[in-house]
Amino acid sequence: MDRKNIGEGKVVCVTGASGFIASWLVKLLLQRGYTVNATVRNLKDTSKVDHLLGLDGANERLHLFEAELLKEQSFDPAIDGCEGVFHTASPVFLTGKSKEELVDPAVKGTLNVLRSCAKSPSVRRVVITSSTASVICNKNMSTPGAVADETWYSDPEFCEERKVICVYKLVVLFNLMKLILLFIVTRGLENYYILHLVDEFEKEMKDFSILFTIGLVKVFCLQEWYQLSKTLAEQAAWKFAKENGIDLVTLHPGLVIGPLLQPTLNFSCEAIVNFIQGRKESWSGGIYRFVDVRDVANAHILAFEVPSSNGRYCLVGENGYSSLVLKIIQKLYPSITLPENFKDGLPLTPHFQVSSEKAKSLGIKFTCLELSVKDTVESLMEKNFLHI
Repeated sequence: MDRKNIGEGKVVCVTGASGFIASWLVKLLLQRGYTVNATVRNLKDTSKVDHLLGLDGANERLHLFEAELLKEQSFDPAIDGCEGVFHTASPVFLTGKSKEELVDPAVKGTLNVLRSCAKSPSVRRVVITSSTASVICNKNMSTPGAVADETWYSDPEFCEERKVICVYKLVVLFNLMKLILLFIVTRGLENYYILHLVDEFEKEMKDFSILFTIGLVKVFCLQEWYQLSKTLAEQAAWKFAKENGIDLVTLHPGLVIGPLLQPTLNFSCEAIVNFIQGRKESWSGGIYRFVDVRDVANAHILAFEVPSSNGRYCLVGENGYSSLVLKIIQKLYPSITLPENFKDGLPLTPHFQVSSEKAKSLGIKFTCLELSVKDTVESLMEKNFLHI
C-alpha cells in the first residue's frame, strides 16, 4: 500500500491534539489517510481548534472531542472504536506551581486515558508521549561521558531530593537579597560594603553551579516537578498496561523544537524567542538534547505502525550546548548578538548524551539541528512572535 494511504480505513485517537507535538501528529496522520479522533479541553476555544480544522483532510477525517485529563470516562467517546491511541496530553512544567498541579494531572490523566483504552476492544496499541525527563533524572546523570538509553529510568526519590535542594537554595538567595536591601536602606552603607555584600551574594549563586539567575532557579525548581510527573506517569502507565494486557509503547523526546502549527507559543520555542531578544533566563547554558517536532510526530506513527515496536524509545536528534542553537541562529541572521554568557559553549552541567540508536531501528531519521533551528525561527517570524 502507498505510504501516503497506509492509514486508510483506520481510526486513531490523539489526546491533547492542540499541542505542539500533537498538532504535527494530527497533520501527519491525516496525510497518511487515517481518520483522527482528536481531543481538546475546550471545543469553543478557537486558538485550540482552528489550526486543526484547517489541515488537509480535516473536513473528511478529523473529529474533535472535548475531554479533561482529570475527568474519568471523558475520553471514552473519542477512544471507542479506535485501533490506536496516541496520548500526548500532559501538563507543561511552567504552567504549574506545585507538585499537585503537575504530578497529579500527569499520573491521573494517563490512567484515565488507559482506562478508556481498556474498555475498547478495538484498541491494539497505545503510544504515550513521555520525555527524556523520565529517563535521565538519576545519579548516573552526574557521570561525565555517560550515555543514557532506554535502560535508564529516572529515580523519583532523586527527583524529590533535587527539588528540596533547589527550594533550600532559593530561600538562601532570597534571604541574602533581603539582607542586602535592609543594610542599604537602614544603614546607608558605603559602596565598598554594598559591593562586598553583592560579592557574597554572587558566591552563593555560583555555588548553585548550573544556575546564574533567580529566574533560572525558579525554572529549575518547576522542572524537577516536571521530571517527577513524567517519571511517575510512565511508571503508572506500564503497571496498568501490564495488568490489563495493553500493548504499550512510550516515546521519550528531548527538547523539541521546529515550526509551529498552533497559534500559541510552547515552552521550547518561547525560549528561543527570549534568547534572541536578550532574555537569557529561559535556558541555562548546559547540555540539551534537541529533536525536531516533525521527527517526534513521525516517531509516534512508526511506533504504532511497525509491528515489532515495543517498550521505550529515546528521541534525540543532537546532544549539544544551548549556545550551539544560538550560534546557528547568528550564522543565519548575522545581525543577532549572542548573550555574553553563552558565547563559549562551556558546559554548566555534566556532559552526558542520550542515545537514539533504538529509535533509528524503527526507521526514524532525524532532521539536522541547523534545519530545525532555521525552520523554528522562520515559523516564529511568520507568526509574528519574533522580529529580526
